[in-house]
Amino acid sequence: MALDQSFVGRSYPPTAAYEVGREKIREFAEAIGDANPAYTDPEAAKALGHPDVIAPPTFAFSITFKAAGQVIEDPELGLDYSRVVHGDQKFTYTRPVRAGDRLTVTSTIEAVKSLAGNDILDIRGEVHDESGEHVVTAWTKLVSRAATEDGGA
Repeated sequence: MALDQSFVGRSYPPTAAYEVGREKIREFAEAIGDANPAYTDPEAAKALGHPDVIAPPTFAFSITFKAAGQVIEDPELGLDYSRVVHGDQKFTYTRPVRAGDRLTVTSTIEAVKSLAGNDILDIRGEVHDESGEHVVTAWTKLVSRAATEDGGA
């Protein structure tokens, strides 16, 4: 069953604050194989004009995808997450995410489309720090694959 177009524009409440830690940034940078010293060395980050270590640009996904769970789990939307694959991700930054940030995310359904029996859901996550300043906007595209006649993928 196709997702309801009337959900376009629906926003969900901001998440609880997520405190960005140096260790989480270091672990993420190691996991993606990026040895940029600004991600692990406070002095290297300060030399670049940052108050502390900064996170790799894709780090925001770990925060915004968790926030998108509010959309994914909305029973009124009716998304069958067992059929979902991640379609795309993009970010627009005002400033880098940095250690010590306390970030909240507000998720909004930006588009609902059907294509070849698949439902495509675009979710925008607006990330703000504790002072209310915009940090990054993340767009996540999820594709809910069409069921085959035998019920399989």
